[in-house]
Amino acid sequence: LGLKYGHLNFQGRSYECMSDCPDMSSYMSRCHSCRVERGCFMVYDRTNYMGNQYFMRRGEYADYMSMMGMSDCIRSCRMIPMYRGSYRMRIYERENFGGQMYELMDDCDNIMDRYRMNNCMSCNVMDGHWLMYEQPHYRGRMMYMRPGEYRSFMNMGFSGMRFMSMRRITDSCY
Repeated sequence: LGLKYGHLNFQGRSYECMSDCPDMSSYMSRCHSCRVERGCFMVYDRTNYMGNQYFMRRGEYADYMSMMGMSDCIRSCRMIPMYRGSYRMRIYERENFGGQMYELMDDCDNIMDRYRMNNCMSCNVMDGHWLMYEQPHYRGRMMYMRPGEYRSFMNMGFSGMRFMSMRRITDSCY
């Protein structure tokens, strides 16, 4: 993640993170600003990649808490690997791959408009890395999806949250 700092505006202790880190507290008690020097990261406001998620690309985040509406400091982070292949994800209306199914190979800014689908409760990411958003047009809370089967968003701690738009994390993000 480049450098993370304990205080706003890059003040205080710093820690350089080059890979996934499930618990930042072993390196610093709090992290309120960061600088991404290369790559892309998801940061989380709880340990073990839980809680609210935020996508960060190269740049400086002197006070990302107020900028992103984050209620707490970074507690864990995950590096998003560079990917240059094709993208493919199946989204399902219900848990355990039930109900309507649609296959995406590109960004979708509104599943209701495109597919007449008012809910997405599970998905299977076959290729690529994706961000899913709770509101149309890539707004609201987000979730990072890497290749794998996601049978129940509710069991992943996203109860009451619906995903209404999806975006690929392409090399233009890096």
